[in-house]
Amino acid sequence: MGTIPGTRSRPIFGNDGPMRVVIAPDKFRGTATAHEVASAIGGALSELGHEVVPVPMADGGEGLLEVLGGANRTTTVTGPLGDPVEAGWRLTKPNRRSSAARTAVIEMAAASGLELVGGPEGNDPVAASTSGTGELILEAFDAGARRIIVGLGGSATTDGGLGALRALYPLERLTGVELVVACDVRTRFTDAAVVFGPQKGATAAQVELLRRRLDRLAQLYLERHDCDVSELVGAGAAGGLAGGLAAAGATLMSGFDLVADENELDLAIGEADLVITGEGFVDEQSFDGKVVGGVLEMAHETNTPVLVLAGQVLEGLAPEGETASVSGQPGWPAGEIRAVSLLKRVGSRAFDDTLAALRDIVIAEVGGTDSS
Repeated sequence: MGTIPGTRSRPIFGNDGPMRVVIAPDKFRGTATAHEVASAIGGALSELGHEVVPVPMADGGEGLLEVLGGANRTTTVTGPLGDPVEAGWRLTKPNRRSSAARTAVIEMAAASGLELVGGPEGNDPVAASTSGTGELILEAFDAGARRIIVGLGGSATTDGGLGALRALYPLERLTGVELVVACDVRTRFTDAAVVFGPQKGATAAQVELLRRRLDRLAQLYLERHDCDVSELVGAGAAGGLAGGLAAAGATLMSGFDLVADENELDLAIGEADLVITGEGFVDEQSFDGKVVGGVLEMAHETNTPVLVLAGQVLEGLAPEGETASVSGQPGWPAGEIRAVSLLKRVGSRAFDDTLAALRDIVIAEVGGTDSS
């Protein structure tokens, strides 16, 4: 069995026989997708003789489309600053959770994302529009989808979803469509400008302009659509796109909960001996609707031990490298949890060779079926 400097000679989760291990990570932003992380960890555990159940996860932001099957359609839509972009999306067959004829999965970042304009430096945060996201929803509808999942995150926009709504008008044609918005934050509608505007390149003056615009849109949506987005938790996701789609009749829900439900994560954890989760950086936000916090809560319900792997763990947040009952740690549910920071354990390999580092750490932490 492989070892890493600084680890115990006996893997902390090792036992006398093969374990059933659920692997439910988020992406390690900038270095590995959730699928790549789950595959690397799962490969190491399979070689050690354990049964592996990979369940790559997302919180509703970027990566949602990938963990729900990946794109199988591409449509040209209007990008955030007006240039045409090629947006991938997915059209699936019915599943047992819905009576809809077909289901579509869309990521707003593919049509209205910040990366499409070259990041904050290339963005016009006041002009950026969600029109392309609305066009993508309409394309899915025209293709026969009657259940449409829209993942939010990575947006260039703070237009309150007005661009998307204009692309969808008249909204009456969406009657009978189940529109589900997967939110990755709980931010309220009128707070979106202050919370996220600077990340999209907005100056202080532009943030104030965007805030006032969202205030006015909240009034407009109440008057025209009888929807009070100002009091709707998560309505500020993607610069208020969540609120705009709510005004069009969409249901807002936690992205983690949506993906967990689609992938039946609760059933998998209920039958597991160990759960492994993780993401690039674990901090307080990891426990507010994000993957790590959601997995910990599910595992706590079944008293299943958890190994948390992260590129970095915020100092003082987790009992780094130790197994403990961490009920005294803010944000961490009580139970057997072990957190490992790749940066502390392997240094620069955490970013230069993330997948290999994950494999080595899992081998050291979990061990093979002959551990004693």
